[in-house]
Amino acid sequence: MLLAIDCGNTNTVFSIWDGEKFLCTLRTSTHHARTADAYFTWFSTLISHYKIELAITDVIISSTVPRVVFNLRVFADRFFNCRPLVVGKPECKLPVTPRVDQGVQPGPDRLANAVAAYDRHGGNVVVVDFGTATNFDVVAEDGAYIGGVIAPGVNLSLEALSSGAAALPHVDISQPDKVIGTNTVGCIQSGVFWGYTGLIEGIIARIKAEYGTPMKVIGTGGLAPLFEKGDHLFDMIEDDLTMHGLTVIHAYNKES
Repeated sequence: MLLAIDCGNTNTVFSIWDGEKFLCTLRTSTHHARTADAYFTWFSTLISHYKIELAITDVIISSTVPRVVFNLRVFADRFFNCRPLVVGKPECKLPVTPRVDQGVQPGPDRLANAVAAYDRHGGNVVVVDFGTATNFDVVAEDGAYIGGVIAPGVNLSLEALSSGAAALPHVDISQPDKVIGTNTVGCIQSGVFWGYTGLIEGIIARIKAEYGTPMKVIGTGGLAPLFEKGDHLFDMIEDDLTMHGLTVIHAYNKES
């Protein structure tokens, strides 16, 4: 079995892949000081709930937080007796080499998204990934990651608003009933929801115009279904896109 780990700035996701499907997906907050032993205690406790035998033979890691990679490596080595494959490292090969500026290393989550999008939908794709940042990843016709856009994440913007303006409360993001808010919470929700809807629409339109070829748009990440309610922003939504990309990258390296 393969254990795929995607470590983001806010959360770290662990998924077990049996070669055909994901058996379970677990989430924990990202914390650079968490030790290998702490990871295993948390992981094994939750796995027992799913009644899955821990027959992990391979581990692949995607991390946008470099400081956590060491402890995840130790976790894989100590408890599963394997050397993990780390996306972005020289020993981890990609099906198609990214075409970006020389010396630039794209985020491993963005590379995994590009690989997954191409595997499922072919090329000429834009992936909109809602995380701590909102990423727009562009995948060429041959499957190469060729760049994109990074915008502040929705929750990050909400936190900045409430911390920077003493009179404004922190609110949960949701689609408001109307655009014109009649109270503070409604005004903030409208500004964030419709503001980000306009941001997504505008950036996608500019990417398509610059690229010059019809493109599919895929939404992923926790807030993708919420923003799909506002307007028809995406051709499809796929919650497991990054994790699927990790399984494809792992399979490619095993075959190489």
